[in-house]
Amino acid sequence: MESANIVKIKNRRRFSILVSLLWMSFGTAGAEEPDKNRYHLFNPTPTELMREMATDRPDKTESPYTVDAGHYQMEMSLLDYTYDHDNPQEPLAQVETFTVMPMNLKAGLLNNVDLQLVFEPYTSERTQDDGEVKRKNGFGDVQTRLKINLWGNDSGSTALAVMPFVKFPTNGANLGNDVVEGGVIIPLAVGLPNEWNMGVMTEFDMNQNEANEDYHVEFINTITFSHSIVGDLSGYLEFFSKVNKEDDLPWVGTVDAGLTYALTKDIQLDAGMNIGVTRLADDVNPFCGLSIRY
Repeated sequence: MESANIVKIKNRRRFSILVSLLWMSFGTAGAEEPDKNRYHLFNPTPTELMREMATDRPDKTESPYTVDAGHYQMEMSLLDYTYDHDNPQEPLAQVETFTVMPMNLKAGLLNNVDLQLVFEPYTSERTQDDGEVKRKNGFGDVQTRLKINLWGNDSGSTALAVMPFVKFPTNGANLGNDVVEGGVIIPLAVGLPNEWNMGVMTEFDMNQNEANEDYHVEFINTITFSHSIVGDLSGYLEFFSKVNKEDDLPWVGTVDAGLTYALTKDIQLDAGMNIGVTRLADDVNPFCGLSIRY
Protein backbone atom coordinates (compact mmCIF):
# COMPACT_ATOMS: atom_id res chain seq x y z
CA MET A 1 0.00 0.00 0.00
CA GLU A 2 1.14 3.58 -0.68
CA SER A 3 2.17 5.67 2.28
CA ALA A 4 0.02 8.64 3.33
CA ASN A 5 2.68 11.14 2.14
CA ILE A 6 2.82 9.63 -1.35
CA VAL A 7 -0.96 9.75 -1.62
CA LYS A 8 -0.97 13.43 -0.57
CA ILE A 9 1.68 14.27 -3.18
CA LYS A 10 -0.29 12.53 -5.93
CA ASN A 11 -3.49 14.31 -4.89
CA ARG A 12 -1.70 17.66 -5.00
CA ARG A 13 -0.45 16.90 -8.52
CA ARG A 14 -3.91 15.90 -9.69
CA PHE A 15 -5.36 19.08 -8.19
CA SER A 16 -2.69 21.20 -9.94
CA ILE A 17 -3.39 19.52 -13.27
CA LEU A 18 -7.14 20.06 -12.83
CA VAL A 19 -6.63 23.77 -12.03
CA SER A 20 -4.38 24.15 -15.10
CA LEU A 21 -6.94 22.51 -17.37
CA LEU A 22 -9.72 24.73 -16.02
CA TRP A 23 -7.56 27.83 -16.57
CA MET A 24 -6.79 26.78 -20.13
CA SER A 25 -10.46 26.06 -20.85
CA PHE A 26 -12.08 29.09 -19.27
CA GLY A 27 -9.34 31.60 -18.62
CA THR A 28 -9.05 32.74 -22.24
CA ALA A 29 -12.78 32.72 -22.87
CA GLY A 30 -13.37 34.89 -19.82
CA ALA A 31 -10.58 37.32 -20.63
CA GLU A 32 -11.73 40.84 -21.39
CA GLU A 33 -11.02 42.47 -24.72
CA PRO A 34 -8.21 45.05 -24.75
CA ASP A 35 -9.39 48.53 -23.75
CA LYS A 36 -8.91 50.63 -26.89
CA ASN A 37 -10.71 53.69 -25.56
CA ARG A 38 -7.45 55.20 -24.33
CA TYR A 39 -6.19 55.60 -27.90
CA HIS A 40 -6.82 58.79 -29.88
CA LEU A 41 -5.50 60.83 -32.81
CA PHE A 42 -2.22 61.59 -31.04
CA ASN A 43 -1.91 58.18 -29.35
CA PRO A 44 -2.52 55.75 -32.23
CA THR A 45 -3.97 52.27 -31.82
CA PRO A 46 -1.13 49.69 -32.01
CA THR A 47 -1.04 47.74 -35.26
CA GLU A 48 -1.77 44.44 -33.53
CA LEU A 49 -5.02 45.83 -32.08
CA MET A 50 -6.36 47.37 -35.30
CA ARG A 51 -9.62 45.93 -36.61
CA GLU A 52 -10.18 44.66 -40.12
CA MET A 53 -10.24 47.41 -42.74
CA ALA A 54 -13.76 48.65 -43.56
CA THR A 55 -14.64 51.15 -46.31
CA ASP A 56 -17.62 53.31 -47.24
CA ARG A 57 -17.18 52.40 -50.90
CA PRO A 58 -17.81 50.95 -53.42
CA ASP A 59 -21.52 50.51 -52.63
CA LYS A 60 -23.72 53.45 -51.63
CA THR A 61 -24.45 51.90 -48.23
CA GLU A 62 -22.05 53.46 -45.75
CA SER A 63 -20.19 51.31 -43.24
CA PRO A 64 -20.84 51.70 -39.48
CA TYR A 65 -17.18 50.90 -38.70
CA THR A 66 -14.71 53.72 -38.02
CA VAL A 67 -11.01 54.08 -38.78
CA ASP A 68 -8.87 53.11 -35.78
CA ALA A 69 -7.72 56.01 -33.60
CA GLY A 70 -4.59 57.73 -34.87
CA HIS A 71 -4.77 56.11 -38.31
CA TYR A 72 -5.85 57.43 -41.71
CA GLN A 73 -7.72 56.09 -44.72
CA MET A 74 -8.11 57.30 -48.30
CA GLU A 75 -10.96 56.03 -50.48
CA MET A 76 -11.25 57.24 -54.08
CA SER A 77 -12.52 56.47 -57.56
CA LEU A 78 -9.94 56.01 -60.28
CA LEU A 79 -12.68 56.10 -62.93
CA ASP A 80 -16.22 57.42 -62.44
CA TYR A 81 -18.53 57.92 -65.43
CA THR A 82 -22.27 58.66 -65.47
CA TYR A 83 -24.68 58.68 -68.41
CA ASP A 84 -28.32 59.76 -68.33
CA HIS A 85 -31.04 60.51 -70.89
CA ASP A 86 -34.84 60.68 -71.00
CA ASN A 87 -34.90 62.30 -67.56
CA PRO A 88 -38.37 63.70 -66.67
CA GLN A 89 -36.78 67.03 -65.74
CA GLU A 90 -34.93 67.26 -69.10
CA PRO A 91 -36.60 64.74 -71.43
CA LEU A 92 -34.55 65.60 -74.53
CA ALA A 93 -31.18 65.97 -72.84
CA GLN A 94 -28.30 63.50 -72.80
CA VAL A 95 -25.91 64.11 -69.92
CA GLU A 96 -22.44 62.61 -69.55
CA THR A 97 -20.35 63.23 -66.44
CA PHE A 98 -16.74 62.33 -65.75
CA THR A 99 -15.54 62.80 -62.18
CA VAL A 100 -11.76 62.75 -61.70
CA MET A 101 -10.58 61.06 -58.51
CA PRO A 102 -13.43 61.92 -56.13
CA MET A 103 -12.20 60.92 -52.71
CA ASN A 104 -12.99 60.50 -49.04
CA LEU A 105 -10.16 61.25 -46.61
CA LYS A 106 -10.63 59.85 -43.09
CA ALA A 107 -8.83 60.36 -39.78
CA GLY A 108 -9.46 58.25 -36.67
CA LEU A 109 -10.07 60.69 -33.82
CA LEU A 110 -11.10 58.19 -31.14
CA ASN A 111 -11.64 54.45 -31.06
CA ASN A 112 -15.25 54.94 -32.15
CA VAL A 113 -15.10 58.31 -33.98
CA ASP A 114 -13.56 59.35 -37.27
CA LEU A 115 -13.61 62.60 -39.24
CA GLN A 116 -14.13 62.56 -43.00
CA LEU A 117 -13.53 65.03 -45.82
CA VAL A 118 -15.30 64.20 -49.11
CA PHE A 119 -14.60 66.20 -52.26
CA GLU A 120 -14.41 66.08 -56.06
CA PRO A 121 -11.19 67.63 -57.41
CA TYR A 122 -12.50 67.89 -60.98
CA THR A 123 -15.82 67.22 -62.68
CA SER A 124 -16.61 67.47 -66.39
CA GLU A 125 -20.27 67.55 -67.40
CA ARG A 126 -21.45 67.48 -71.03
CA THR A 127 -25.12 68.08 -71.85
CA GLN A 128 -26.58 67.68 -75.34
CA ASP A 129 -30.10 69.08 -75.58
CA ASP A 130 -31.92 69.44 -78.91
CA GLY A 131 -28.65 69.64 -80.83
CA GLU A 132 -27.06 72.17 -78.47
CA VAL A 133 -24.04 71.07 -76.44
CA LYS A 134 -23.18 72.64 -73.09
CA ARG A 135 -20.13 71.88 -70.95
CA LYS A 136 -19.34 72.47 -67.29
CA ASN A 137 -15.91 71.82 -65.80
CA GLY A 138 -14.49 72.54 -62.39
CA PHE A 139 -14.06 71.71 -58.73
CA GLY A 140 -17.01 70.13 -56.92
CA ASP A 141 -18.53 70.61 -53.49
CA VAL A 142 -16.82 69.67 -50.20
CA GLN A 143 -18.54 67.61 -47.54
CA THR A 144 -17.42 67.04 -43.95
CA ARG A 145 -18.72 64.04 -42.01
CA LEU A 146 -18.31 62.79 -38.46
CA LYS A 147 -18.91 59.06 -38.01
CA ILE A 148 -19.75 57.90 -34.47
CA ASN A 149 -19.97 54.16 -33.92
CA LEU A 150 -22.60 53.30 -31.29
CA TRP A 151 -21.82 49.59 -30.96
CA GLY A 152 -20.14 46.67 -32.69
CA ASN A 153 -16.98 48.43 -33.83
CA ASP A 154 -14.62 45.71 -32.54
CA SER A 155 -16.88 42.71 -31.89
CA GLY A 156 -20.38 41.35 -32.30
CA SER A 157 -22.58 40.33 -35.22
CA THR A 158 -24.14 43.80 -35.61
CA ALA A 159 -22.81 47.34 -35.72
CA LEU A 160 -24.55 50.71 -35.79
CA ALA A 161 -23.32 54.25 -36.35
CA VAL A 162 -24.64 57.77 -36.78
CA MET A 163 -22.95 60.16 -39.22
CA PRO A 164 -23.99 63.82 -39.44
CA PHE A 165 -22.60 65.74 -42.41
CA VAL A 166 -22.46 69.24 -43.88
CA LYS A 167 -21.96 70.15 -47.54
CA PHE A 168 -20.16 73.38 -48.40
CA PRO A 169 -20.82 74.98 -51.84
CA THR A 170 -17.29 75.09 -53.22
CA ASN A 171 -18.28 74.06 -56.75
CA GLY A 172 -17.34 76.02 -59.83
CA ALA A 173 -19.04 76.48 -63.22
CA ASN A 174 -22.51 75.99 -61.70
CA LEU A 175 -21.91 72.30 -60.99
CA GLY A 176 -24.07 72.66 -57.89
CA ASN A 177 -26.01 75.24 -55.93
CA ASP A 178 -24.52 77.96 -53.73
CA VAL A 179 -25.97 77.03 -50.36
CA VAL A 180 -24.90 75.01 -47.34
CA GLU A 181 -26.80 71.72 -47.00
CA GLY A 182 -26.56 68.79 -44.62
CA GLY A 183 -28.13 65.76 -43.09
CA VAL A 184 -27.53 62.61 -41.09
CA ILE A 185 -26.71 59.04 -42.14
CA ILE A 186 -27.52 55.96 -40.02
CA PRO A 187 -25.78 52.77 -41.23
CA LEU A 188 -26.32 49.28 -39.78
CA ALA A 189 -24.28 46.13 -40.50
CA VAL A 190 -25.56 42.62 -39.76
CA GLY A 191 -23.68 39.33 -39.98
CA LEU A 192 -25.86 36.61 -41.55
CA PRO A 193 -25.50 32.81 -41.62
CA ASN A 194 -23.09 31.13 -44.06
CA GLU A 195 -20.73 34.15 -43.98
CA TRP A 196 -23.17 36.49 -45.71
CA ASN A 197 -23.21 40.15 -44.67
CA MET A 198 -26.02 42.67 -44.90
CA GLY A 199 -25.85 46.44 -44.76
CA VAL A 200 -28.82 48.75 -44.28
CA MET A 201 -28.74 52.55 -44.35
CA THR A 202 -31.21 55.36 -43.77
CA GLU A 203 -30.31 58.95 -44.62
CA PHE A 204 -32.12 62.25 -44.11
CA ASP A 205 -30.94 65.19 -46.24
CA MET A 206 -31.94 68.85 -45.92
CA ASN A 207 -31.51 70.29 -49.41
CA GLN A 208 -32.57 73.56 -50.98
CA ASN A 209 -35.47 73.67 -53.43
CA GLU A 210 -34.91 74.23 -57.14
CA ALA A 211 -36.30 77.75 -56.76
CA ASN A 212 -33.65 78.50 -54.08
CA GLU A 213 -36.37 79.72 -51.73
CA ASP A 214 -36.63 77.03 -49.07
CA TYR A 215 -35.36 73.64 -47.91
CA HIS A 216 -36.97 70.23 -48.32
CA VAL A 217 -36.23 66.76 -46.98
CA GLU A 218 -34.91 63.88 -49.06
CA PHE A 219 -35.08 60.31 -47.71
CA ILE A 220 -32.48 57.77 -48.82
CA ASN A 221 -32.69 54.07 -48.02
CA THR A 222 -30.39 51.28 -49.13
CA ILE A 223 -29.89 47.58 -48.55
CA THR A 224 -26.87 45.56 -49.66
CA PHE A 225 -25.76 41.93 -49.43
CA SER A 226 -22.17 40.81 -49.77
CA HIS A 227 -20.24 37.54 -49.70
CA SER A 228 -16.76 36.25 -50.42
CA ILE A 229 -16.42 34.72 -53.90
CA VAL A 230 -12.95 33.22 -53.75
CA GLY A 231 -9.99 34.13 -51.58
CA ASP A 232 -9.82 37.89 -51.11
CA LEU A 233 -12.34 38.58 -53.88
CA SER A 234 -15.85 39.51 -52.70
CA GLY A 235 -19.01 40.72 -54.39
CA TYR A 236 -22.11 42.70 -53.44
CA LEU A 237 -25.62 43.43 -54.71
CA GLU A 238 -27.46 46.55 -53.59
CA PHE A 239 -30.74 48.40 -53.96
CA PHE A 240 -30.83 52.20 -53.53
CA SER A 241 -33.84 54.52 -53.32
CA LYS A 242 -34.26 58.26 -52.81
CA VAL A 243 -37.57 60.00 -52.21
CA ASN A 244 -37.73 63.77 -52.71
CA LYS A 245 -40.46 65.67 -50.86
CA GLU A 246 -40.19 68.67 -53.20
CA ASP A 247 -43.17 69.06 -55.54
CA ASP A 248 -43.88 65.33 -55.45
CA LEU A 249 -40.97 64.48 -57.75
CA PRO A 250 -40.67 60.83 -58.84
CA TRP A 251 -38.47 58.63 -56.69
CA VAL A 252 -34.95 57.59 -57.69
CA GLY A 253 -34.05 53.91 -57.72
CA THR A 254 -30.91 52.03 -58.73
CA VAL A 255 -29.68 48.44 -58.63
CA ASP A 256 -25.96 48.28 -57.94
CA ALA A 257 -23.43 45.47 -58.14
CA GLY A 258 -19.68 45.26 -57.76
CA LEU A 259 -16.53 43.49 -56.65
CA THR A 260 -13.85 44.19 -54.06
CA TYR A 261 -10.38 42.66 -53.88
CA ALA A 262 -8.05 42.99 -50.90
CA LEU A 263 -4.47 43.31 -52.16
CA THR A 264 -3.26 43.52 -48.54
CA LYS A 265 -4.91 44.11 -45.19
CA ASP A 266 -4.53 47.87 -45.86
CA ILE A 267 -5.16 48.13 -49.64
CA GLN A 268 -8.40 47.31 -51.46
CA LEU A 269 -9.42 47.56 -55.12
CA ASP A 270 -13.02 47.75 -56.30
CA ALA A 271 -15.14 48.00 -59.45
CA GLY A 272 -18.84 48.08 -60.12
CA MET A 273 -21.87 49.37 -61.97
CA ASN A 274 -24.91 51.32 -60.77
CA ILE A 275 -27.96 50.94 -63.03
CA GLY A 276 -31.00 53.21 -62.86
CA VAL A 277 -34.39 51.50 -62.63
CA THR A 278 -36.48 54.69 -62.56
CA ARG A 279 -36.55 57.52 -65.11
CA LEU A 280 -35.22 60.10 -62.66
CA ALA A 281 -32.15 57.98 -61.87
CA ASP A 282 -28.94 58.07 -63.91
CA ASP A 283 -29.03 55.30 -66.53
CA VAL A 284 -25.57 53.83 -65.90
CA ASN A 285 -22.63 54.63 -63.63
CA PRO A 286 -19.57 52.38 -64.06
CA PHE A 287 -16.60 52.97 -61.76
CA CYS A 288 -13.44 51.50 -60.29
CA GLY A 289 -11.58 52.62 -57.20
CA LEU A 290 -8.89 52.20 -54.60
CA SER A 291 -8.81 52.38 -50.78
CA ILE A 292 -5.65 52.64 -48.68
CA ARG A 293 -5.23 52.64 -44.89
CA TYR A 294 -2.10 53.77 -43.07
